[in-house]
Amino acid sequence: MAGGDDLKLLGAWASPFVTRVKIALALKGLSFEYVEEDLRNKSELLLASNPVQKKVPVLIHNGKPICESHIILQYIDEAFSGTGPSLLPTEPHDRAVARFWATYIDDKSMRGKTEEEKTEGIKKTLGAVETLEGALRDCSKGEGLFFGGDSMGLIDVSLGSLLSWLKATEVMSGAKIFDPIKTPLLAAWIERFSEFDVAKAALPDVDRLVEFSKKMKQAAAAAAAAASEN
Repeated sequence: MAGGDDLKLLGAWASPFVTRVKIALALKGLSFEYVEEDLRNKSELLLASNPVQKKVPVLIHNGKPICESHIILQYIDEAFSGTGPSLLPTEPHDRAVARFWATYIDDKSMRGKTEEEKTEGIKKTLGAVETLEGALRDCSKGEGLFFGGDSMGLIDVSLGSLLSWLKATEVMSGAKIFDPIKTPLLAAWIERFSEFDVAKAALPDVDRLVEFSKKMKQAAAAAAAAASEN
C-alpha cells in the first residue's frame, strides 16, 4: 500500500457483500482495519459514513467513505491501480461486460422473507446458474479458469463472495444449486476459487451461516406472532 493510506472496513460477518470487499482488498494486497458492526445497534461511525442507506459495507479511505460493494471494488481498482492484480480488464468493452455480469449476479441473488418468496428465489437462482455457465465459458475464452481469464476479476469476486450462503441454502433447502453435470465449468470454478487463501480467509463458515439463518427465522416468527397478538 502507498505510504499514508489508511483503510477501514465497516462490515458484518454474515454479509456476502462485506465478504466481497474483504476478498478484493486481499487480492490487491491491501492491509485494512476491520470493524464488525452490530446492525441492530449501528455505530455513529456507520450512520455518519452511510447516512442514506445506513448499511454495510462501507470502506473508509483516509477518512472518506465509499459505499455499495461494487462501487467499492471499482474504487479499490482505480485508487490502487499500481498495486496487485487488476479486478477489471483494460479493454473498455471487456470492462463493460464484467460490470454487466457483476450486476446480473446481484440482481439474481436469492432474496425473500416468506417461504414462497424463498422457493421462487431458488428457482431464479438455478436459472441464473445455467446462464452463468455460459458466461464463464465466454469470459474465460473457453478455458473455464476464471471469469477474468487466467486470474480472478470483478465477476469472480462478485460470485465467489456468495458461495458460503449458496452452500448454506443447499443445506437448508435440499436444493442442488451447482450441479457438476449441468454446469461442469462452474463446478470446477468453485473448487478452484475455494482453494485460494484469500477466499478461505474471507468466506464465512457454512455451518455458522446455517445456524445464523435459523435464529433469524425464529426471531422473525416470534416477532410476527407477537404482532398478531396486539
